[in-house]
Amino acid sequence: MADPQSYRPSNIPEHPGVYRFYNAKDKIIYVGKAKNLKNRLSNYFQANLATKTYRMVHEAVRVDWTIVSTELEALALEFSWIKQHQPKYNVQFKDDKSYPYLALSLNDEYPMIFITRKDKRPGLKYFGPYTNAWALRNTFEVLLKVFPVRSCSSANFTRARKSKRQCLLGDIGKCAAPCVDWISKEDHKQLAQRLNDFMDSGMENILPKLNEEMQNAANNEEFERAARLRDQIDSFEKAQKSTEGNFSDDLDGDFISLYQDGFHAAGSIFSMQRGSVKGSRSWIVDQEMVLEGQDVLTALLYSIYGTGAMQVPRNIYVNSEPVDKDQLEKWLETLGSAKVEIKVPQRGEKVELLDTVKRNAQYSLIQYLSKRATDAAVSGKALTEIEESLSLGRTPLRIECFDISNISGTSVVASMVVFEDGMAKKSEYRRFIINTDEGFDDTRAMHQVITRRLKRLIDDRQENEAEVAELGGKPSKFAYPPQLIVVDGGAPQVSAAQRALDELGITDIALCGLAKRLEEVWIPGSKDPLILPRNSEGLYLLQRIRDEAHRFAITFHRSRRSKVMLESVLDDIPQMGRSRRAALLERFGSVAALRKASLIELALTPGIGEKIAEVIFDHLEHQRESSEVQGVDMQTGEIL
Repeated sequence: MADPQSYRPSNIPEHPGVYRFYNAKDKIIYVGKAKNLKNRLSNYFQANLATKTYRMVHEAVRVDWTIVSTELEALALEFSWIKQHQPKYNVQFKDDKSYPYLALSLNDEYPMIFITRKDKRPGLKYFGPYTNAWALRNTFEVLLKVFPVRSCSSANFTRARKSKRQCLLGDIGKCAAPCVDWISKEDHKQLAQRLNDFMDSGMENILPKLNEEMQNAANNEEFERAARLRDQIDSFEKAQKSTEGNFSDDLDGDFISLYQDGFHAAGSIFSMQRGSVKGSRSWIVDQEMVLEGQDVLTALLYSIYGTGAMQVPRNIYVNSEPVDKDQLEKWLETLGSAKVEIKVPQRGEKVELLDTVKRNAQYSLIQYLSKRATDAAVSGKALTEIEESLSLGRTPLRIECFDISNISGTSVVASMVVFEDGMAKKSEYRRFIINTDEGFDDTRAMHQVITRRLKRLIDDRQENEAEVAELGGKPSKFAYPPQLIVVDGGAPQVSAAQRALDELGITDIALCGLAKRLEEVWIPGSKDPLILPRNSEGLYLLQRIRDEAHRFAITFHRSRRSKVMLESVLDDIPQMGRSRRAALLERFGSVAALRKASLIELALTPGIGEKIAEVIFDHLEHQRESSEVQGVDMQTGEIL
């Protein structure tokens, strides 16, 4: 790592500008802008830097800058360089989709309408982009019903003209069929122009014109033309009803919301037009390398509009105000043709809509992380990273993770979860009740559960080898050894697990621990933990396995605690034999459920008659009165 003082520049100008940090390979790793270059760059060479900033300035070997006249120029240049160089320490939202457009060839002899994802080319009128393909397809179908402009390819059009037979679109009323002269060339061009006007100005401006044309055609006794115009008006009205939502008709603009969770963030957009959602879309960013203090929302806005794919609306609604809002508005105005306002609604349906957009961003992030977790290629990479980082010598295709759960040393349980090929294998999950007769602590419990699991492994392996050799079949599930054991905890838990391995003479199973506080990996016998990169797929897999073991242990502990508490309540009730206790445990399962039970519900329990039900009910009622007097919650033991 380079010493930042070795390349600290002198004579930095006090002007607006954009600066770039370079690594040893002369690659740009960070781009930033500043109102005052001297003040901003000086901050990078101070002591007590934030973690990510410290990492960046020590990776860099030089920094340079470009002076500009205004903050707006600095913002535009910053975006341009980020797009060009994609520095790893800058926020960059990922969107792997191409945007579909609606294109209209008005300059052709017979204008054509079609959907395209290709780059824009001269001579075509483009509408969009549409953030969802379904929105575009819906629009396309409605438009063809109302404006039956030809939508076939040039080859199909030529073929129809030669054969004098229209295609299927003509037969079903989605094309005026100029190829067979159902409509004249001039009328077809007029139809295409009307479509263009509609896409530019909207339905409210085209309907009066259509009604006027229909009336004139009827007055001139052009009844066929009047009938076609009537059908167009009817299609318009139906389309309008089908796209009406629960929002106000004057709701226009883009609604953009950001959702952040740990090292990841997602942004979503709803494009609204006259109260209807015309499309939605989401972007994902991994913030592990992002420097502290960066404006993620500004980066999201650049990802949406900076590429030129999305048209900039006049109103942009966001759930938090971006840094340098005024300059950002001016930059957006340079991309469009009208004044742009970025607003943060405080109440009403706009806030409700932004909440919906944020939920979409959240679920997009969940789907992204889930997809990454189940991706075979990603899982393979994660297992390889674990193998290399822990120096295992073989890929850990089977990983078992153990966790302990208790409250003040009571109802102590342990969980074992199994992951094979990076995927959870829930059929082989196991739960353990920990024996606390000799006392309790986390390390003793971890030693006990590892010992029990590995003893079972040794016993099953010996029994199954002889049985399989003689009778055939498959070994039992416990007979399969893991390549890696992961324990939830740090050095003490790892030492306890290693002691269990040593006592059983097992040397072919690797071991590590994952501590929650700093997500450090502990290796047996090591004084210092192993710190894996935050963007490591191996670390992400270990975290998923650890969290799953924790979830499984907590679930079992809660169930166990409820049963223990219920048994303690039943101990004090007269005439409670083993069968009656078992029936009550099976039916109610917890103290809370038993206390809520009515006299009739108690009496209907198998083995419990009316008399015994009255005894149980009176006992529970007496306990409730006693707890109220003493100020103690009898279910939890909490002093009220």
